Amino acid sequence: MEKNNLKGNVEAVDICDLRTTTEGTELGLRKHAESYLNVINGQELTLSSAGNKEVNLKEPPKWGLPFGACQKQLVLPRVEPMAVQRCSRSAPRVSQGSQQQVEMDVKIMLEPENIDSKAGLKHPNIETRLPLITKKKSAPMYSQKTGKGHKVTSPWALPAFHSLNSALPLVEDDTPKGPLSLTGQRLILPAAKRTLPVPPVVSRAAPFPEFPRQRKKSAAGEISSRLDPENTDTITFPKPKEAIYGTYSSGKGNIAPLPSSNSMVSTRKSKPEWTYPTQQLEAEVHIPSQTQPPQTAQPFQDPYLDWNIAVYHGTVDQKAPGFLALQQHYHSSWGSIVGFLEHTEKLLKDHAVPLATINGQKLAQIASDFDFNENPTKSDILSVIKNQSAVEKILNRPGQRCRGQGGTAAAAADIPRRWRCPGAALGSGQQQWAAGVLGASWRSWKHRAHVRNALREARHRHLENFYSRSKHLAANWNRIRTSRRTIIHIPSLGYSQHIREHIPDLALQQNLQMGRLCDILDANVDVIYICPLALSEELLQYYNKLLGLQAAVRSGNPEDMADLQDRFKILTPEAINSFPEHHMCLATVLKYSPRTIQRLQVLIQSRDAYVVGGVPHQDDLAVADVLQVPLLGSEPAVAQLYSTKSGSKRIFASAGVQTPPGEWGIHSREQLLCALSQLILDNMEVQRWLFKVDDERGGNGTAYCDVISHLECYHWIQKEWQGHGPEVWSKSQARELALVKISQELPGLLAQHVQPVNEKRFPTWEKFLQTFLSQGGVIEAFPFSASITNLTVDLLIEPTGEVTMVSSGDQLHAEGPLRSSGTTIPQRSVDPAVLNSLCSKIGEVCKSKGVLGYFSVDFVAFTHPQTREQQVWATDLDLCYSDQLALTQLLLYVTDGNLDCGSSRLQGPLGSKESRSQRIQREGTKPPAPSSLRCAVASSQLRHSSLSEISYNLLLHTCKARGVGFDLQEKQGTVFVLYEDQKRHRLGMITIGEDLQGVLLTFARNLFIIHQEISAPNMQGETNFKMAIRDIEAILGVAAENKLKLEEEQPWETDALKE
Repeated sequence: MEKNNLKGNVEAVDICDLRTTTEGTELGLRKHAESYLNVINGQELTLSSAGNKEVNLKEPPKWGLPFGACQKQLVLPRVEPMAVQRCSRSAPRVSQGSQQQVEMDVKIMLEPENIDSKAGLKHPNIETRLPLITKKKSAPMYSQKTGKGHKVTSPWALPAFHSLNSALPLVEDDTPKGPLSLTGQRLILPAAKRTLPVPPVVSRAAPFPEFPRQRKKSAAGEISSRLDPENTDTITFPKPKEAIYGTYSSGKGNIAPLPSSNSMVSTRKSKPEWTYPTQQLEAEVHIPSQTQPPQTAQPFQDPYLDWNIAVYHGTVDQKAPGFLALQQHYHSSWGSIVGFLEHTEKLLKDHAVPLATINGQKLAQIASDFDFNENPTKSDILSVIKNQSAVEKILNRPGQRCRGQGGTAAAAADIPRRWRCPGAALGSGQQQWAAGVLGASWRSWKHRAHVRNALREARHRHLENFYSRSKHLAANWNRIRTSRRTIIHIPSLGYSQHIREHIPDLALQQNLQMGRLCDILDANVDVIYICPLALSEELLQYYNKLLGLQAAVRSGNPEDMADLQDRFKILTPEAINSFPEHHMCLATVLKYSPRTIQRLQVLIQSRDAYVVGGVPHQDDLAVADVLQVPLLGSEPAVAQLYSTKSGSKRIFASAGVQTPPGEWGIHSREQLLCALSQLILDNMEVQRWLFKVDDERGGNGTAYCDVISHLECYHWIQKEWQGHGPEVWSKSQARELALVKISQELPGLLAQHVQPVNEKRFPTWEKFLQTFLSQGGVIEAFPFSASITNLTVDLLIEPTGEVTMVSSGDQLHAEGPLRSSGTTIPQRSVDPAVLNSLCSKIGEVCKSKGVLGYFSVDFVAFTHPQTREQQVWATDLDLCYSDQLALTQLLLYVTDGNLDCGSSRLQGPLGSKESRSQRIQREGTKPPAPSSLRCAVASSQLRHSSLSEISYNLLLHTCKARGVGFDLQEKQGTVFVLYEDQKRHRLGMITIGEDLQGVLLTFARNLFIIHQEISAPNMQGETNFKMAIRDIEAILGVAAENKLKLEEEQPWETDALKE
């Protein structure tokens, strides 16, 4: 026999050694059989000497064959004979005679007792040439008792060979090991039956020859046989998945693994058996495993034609050994196989099949029958799947197509198609109608989904641009605020939709801040005011004259009035009447007014400009993004979070300022009753408790209840509290009993005695409670004092982070103690130093939370009945431009004054009378006073239904005739704020004077006069003038003098005030 060694030389091996061995004893033959088996299994073998006494002949052999296996027969498949080729360029063919001799030699080695077979070896003309094998050093094997002997090299190792159908030569690693190697290498006849003898000694590691490696091994065709340790009559072969991915175990009885890719033979460490994740996935989706039970030895098929490919969730594992081996073996028809696999993947993805195993042999056969443009059917794909029943069961599930990729679109297209029923009669009109409805609904849903996605992307882009422009504004703020600039005022109320729906006259409420126009007091500022109402020429002329008073106010001469129309613009969006039922805020209306947007772009072209909004809304960002200008305000999400009642409590708690006793974040009835019961026990001195809805404004979502006066167990609780004392009371059982009693009484008590502020919207407690729990709210104590003052402070967080107070005032309550209808400017109820400290803390916390621009804080000040000290509680926070600030701007404009919130002083230039007294003081060598103190009463909530019966021009002339007006020389008097001229039932008014008492009297007198001029004795109309007058009288304590004065003038006015 000839063989090419590594250097390409042909060498010959004599057969004499083999003949001598066969004539030896039976022990020697079994030694050679053992050597043969270990060599073909890829192991090293060391045999013991014949005289070794330590060898236990009954010890199981290394390769796991049980004793007596020699009597069992291993049936091998029939394989057509083939020529053994070598890897060199010229591979000589093996002659038929040589092939027969090789077969005979193998037969003799496996059956040494057969004497007839030995005669074949003595033929003189037959010579077998074996390959020359280089000895290697033995490597340590697994720890077990083995025999000692000489190292023997196997004469049965063959060089690498070509597979019958392989296009590329296979290296040693690709060669099957074990008994299968004889069939794989075509060295055993197809119908041969061989019996494996029992080895006489236990094997030990022996060197194994190294063969050249030409490429990385492919394990697709490897089949590692495993012997059943319990059944000695059967041989267990690997499961199908093990044939694909291999089984990494080297326990006792298993055949040793293949040699590593290193040049030297090395032993592998024992590893636990590894399971592919497919088995876990099968358990989850209840796919039966395609494992086979142990079976007896059967004829083997060619392992290269039995590859499997796993498909997980419609994706072929292209790195699996089976896939790679299939690609190598069928490279000539790989294009058709890939096309078939693509259709298979699509089918499995469309039906969300978690696992499928494809038979590689069937795949290659079926794929070769399809043309390039021909698509396989569902049955064709199922025919190549090994777990066909499980996959077919998944494919046939109802609605399974909707669970895969594109399932929603497929369902939407399939439902109308099924309803149309093409095979039905033409008279099935109901089905046609249903199909049309479904199709229209689907198209509508798709359109809405597209709009939602586009809106989401647009809002994200607007937010990013908002932050980038805010950074630019902060970096250039010091320059912008001292240079020529344009301020775009958009007094939008961007509340939530459910809140805007309950705001009466939403457009009018957004137009209560006409005082923003007075920003033109700064000579470098031009103002563009976006008005939510269409103003008539009469109103436009009024504001043109009012703003033209600036020069006349400074000079004190009415003739110095100027036309400042080029300094301010009032623009009304054209879409104000396009959405009458949608309750849109002004920013949204402006967003859908392209002509107004275009005009704004022209007005601010090549100029520094920024937007000052109202209550922040997403469309404020959209408008600012279209205009490409920054927004001096907070992000809408931040404003909505901290403008709620509960959100303001978070800010106050972080700032460490004092707040009323209460609980916030109430969302359930049980939470409400439990919190209120606890608060009542902890604050026995509190008579009235307030309930405030989180998102409501202006007192509309507020209710109150005098719990103590209606609580039946209050006297018992008070007696127990006095008997135990404050320290013992908190830990006594009586307190727990009191808590139970209060909780039992509260539901009925609240249902009977709670008073909502807005009784039109909330006529009952249950109606209020439903809104309270759905939106969330707070429980808050009302101050337990007879002297209570509410005040509002406006602050500005500039882009640079500086916090400043811009306005402050004490509230007036014309419509009840919980609704603000006006203010007195500046505030005089709290020490300015204390107020500055509180506002500074709150401002710093707001800045840390991302608040920017204008916002206002509400406080309540009262004298504690026991300590007689003033208490100041922070009660509310509004992150928006307030009505009080707009009125303050108008006040400063018409007086040319200055408001110092740090000292709560409003100073204005001297009037004519003050100038004369100043000259007298100067003659008396007294230092001149540069300015005089002023105070004002302002309200934007005056309401009278009879105002619509008289025009504004007539009203102004009537008031002027009755002495109601503004004195330019003295810089004192009354200024009206007109909002609209359609309904004309709302009015704003500012009264300016030198002292607070005089201003309040003037304000009340003006209301009397207006009421007298527009009302008849029998038609008083709906108004809040009377409540405003009563509130002023309560403040001054001069109700008796006013009544007496009115009775002397006209008796019917007194009767009107009593109503």
